[in-house]
Order: sequence, then structure tokens, then C-alpha cells
Amino acid sequence: MKRQIRIDFCDFWRWLDKHDNFFFKLLSERFDVRICDQPDFLIYMNNGHTHRLHNCIKIFYTHEPILPDFRECDYAFTSFHLDNPRHLRLPYYVVEHNSPTPLVRGQESPQALLAQKTKFCSFIVSNHHPKRNRNRLEVFQKLSAYKRVDSGGRFLNNIGGPLPGGYPGKIEWMRQYKFHIAFENSALPGYTTEKLCQALLARTLPIYWGNPRVAEDFNARSFLNASDFPDLDALVDRVIELDRDDAKYCKYLSQPALPNNQPTEWFDRCRLLDQFERIFDTAGPSVSAQRRRKRLFSLGRWILVKRYHLR
Repeated sequence: MKRQIRIDFCDFWRWLDKHDNFFFKLLSERFDVRICDQPDFLIYMNNGHTHRLHNCIKIFYTHEPILPDFRECDYAFTSFHLDNPRHLRLPYYVVEHNSPTPLVRGQESPQALLAQKTKFCSFIVSNHHPKRNRNRLEVFQKLSAYKRVDSGGRFLNNIGGPLPGGYPGKIEWMRQYKFHIAFENSALPGYTTEKLCQALLARTLPIYWGNPRVAEDFNARSFLNASDFPDLDALVDRVIELDRDDAKYCKYLSQPALPNNQPTEWFDRCRLLDQFERIFDTAGPSVSAQRRRKRLFSLGRWILVKRYHLR
């Protein structure tokens, strides 16, 4: 008989289905998961302040470049490499594409993959930050001066409107391109989002900038890493060289997406479930309960929650 666990979710995106999401499905493999309004364990994100109303054991998750605040949460799952027993690394691409199977290379011929590439380069950005994302825009502009780069996001869209179909639609659209610009919003150790993973799933050649430890996630020989080049001009020159030389291009396509063509530890569901097992065995008051004992009433947390829901 599975151990019953009373949990709830809050401060996620507004369309979260509490009974149909990565964490509920994962936990249901080992536990009898019950969603309730007064949970023993709360899993929350950074999209609100409702978590402040709870005094149970709180588990923070984010796919943004935000470090956990252990004054507010008892445990955390983020993409960072933190030496803390209360934290476990969980990159966003694992949450979004939780099975590594499609990333494992089979008997695909790189020449056959190349034959399917009818267009030059793709680009998908919806939220552009001029100060943080100047490199991404510069590469887009430099490559566009060489050949047309199709932009399928809301930013610089030139295909008649944003791509439909969610992530599966994006991957299918990228399959027809030889290259894809996959720049992260931040270059922080461990911060690998879905961008590189989606391009590799589409069997295109990603042009990447971001996580300096990305080789721990994906095979460094399966994509172009901007950090391997002295500047963006050298990176763009390499893209143009590969576009003009099929043999050199196919060497990249022949590489597996994963190191040694094997799923990494980040995809290990037992690793995640074992951490949750440790969390559920937690004894003693939560961080929130301990803080509450130090003050009889905290008006601030109620004001923040009310302000968020009135927006």
C-alpha cells in the first residue's frame, strides 16, 4: 500500500492542473497523493505570494534564474548546482520533456536528416529584454544579413504570426531548419532551460549561449557553443562555414544529444523521488511555523497576497 501524502500547489501559472502536472505524476509513482486545502506539504513557485499563508513544509520550485530563499522554504528544486541537502537540481527541460528517450540517438543518418532541412535558420523569442539579450539579437541580425532567419515567436516575428501548437509545434517547425538560435536569458551555472533541448529534439544544429556548465547536460559536440568562440563574429563565421560545407555540418548531426548517448542523472526519477521521500520524513516544525512563533501576526504576508490577486 502506498503511503498517503497530503499536498497542494500554489503560485504556479494560472492554468496549472493540480492533478495533471509533472510533480503530481512523479509523486503518484510512489505515493498515494491527495490534493487538499490544508496540506502537510506545499509545492509552490515564484508567481505569487499565496504560499505565505501556509505554515506547513514548503517546497520551492522554479525554472527561472532565481535562487531559493531558505528563510521562506524548507526545501527547493531549481536548475542551479547548490551544495545544500535541502536543495536538488531539477533543470526545466526535465520538467517539460521528462523522458530522455527521444534524445537518445538511434540509427539516424546525418545525410538523411540534412535532406529534410529545407531552410536556413530559426529563431523563437517572445519576451525580449534589450539589456540582457543583446547578444541574441546581434546574432539574429548578423545571420539575417547572410540569409533569411525565420522568427516564429512574438519578437521580430516574420512568418505571419506566433507558432501554434505549444512545444510539440515548435519542435516540429524547427525540424525543417539547419540551425536554430538557442540563447538563454542568463548565463548562470546550471541554468539550462528548454531552449537547447527542444532544438536537439528537432535534430537541428543549435547555436547556444548560456549555462557555462551545459556540457554536464548535453553533449558539447552536438551544438555550437558561443563560449567556445572569441566573439560573436567568429561564431557567425562558423555557422556560415558549416552552412556551405555539408560534410562538416553532418559531423554535428552525427553526434548524440546526450553525453555518451545515455540519459544523465538529472532525468533519474528515482533520484527525485528519493529526495521527496526524505522531505516527507521531515520531523519538526517548518521554517514558516518557526518564523510565525517569533511574531504573533504578520500583516505583510496578507497584504502581498491580496495585492497579487487584485492585479
